[in-house]
Amino acid sequence: MSRTNHTTADDPANGDAPMNGDTTNDAATDADTTDAAENRDRTIHASYAFGVRIREEAAGDGDPVYRFEAPNHEGIAFDDPEAAELYADVYFDVNGFQEAGTGDRGVPPAIIQAGRDTLVGYLLTQPETGRNWVASYYGEKPEKIDRYVARVRKRARLIRERAAERGVAESEG
Repeated sequence: MSRTNHTTADDPANGDAPMNGDTTNDAATDADTTDAAENRDRTIHASYAFGVRIREEAAGDGDPVYRFEAPNHEGIAFDDPEAAELYADVYFDVNGFQEAGTGDRGVPPAIIQAGRDTLVGYLLTQPETGRNWVASYYGEKPEKIDRYVARVRKRARLIRERAAERGVAESEG
């Protein structure tokens, strides 16, 4: 699995932020122009309901990073898109969570309370934690870990589908 970079977002998503990455307006200020220039190096990798998105950004070394952003979430960057997408699935599976205050190795209470499959999905998004490590930790075969992750992804997909049925469209980016 991928590794994460637990840094806060430069511009965490909030309910007031435009979802398309365009931060300019008719009365653009110097700060707005600077924000627009910075956003040229970012693209929307995935956009979900409720203002949740994954942005692809250029890292300092030129490799892309995938930043998960959601309202009331500090944001987190991943080295590969699959880990960022799994993180988004875990986020939807537990109806959102905040990592702030859990420490470097802590797990948000919402994740713990959600059950083993959700915790497995979350652990797979953490640095230095891969499928075989999680399987060993739980005393399970890697195939069972895959089944846990599939359950989380399925529940997250169903949550997003139901939101769309109720008129909560995916954000446009």
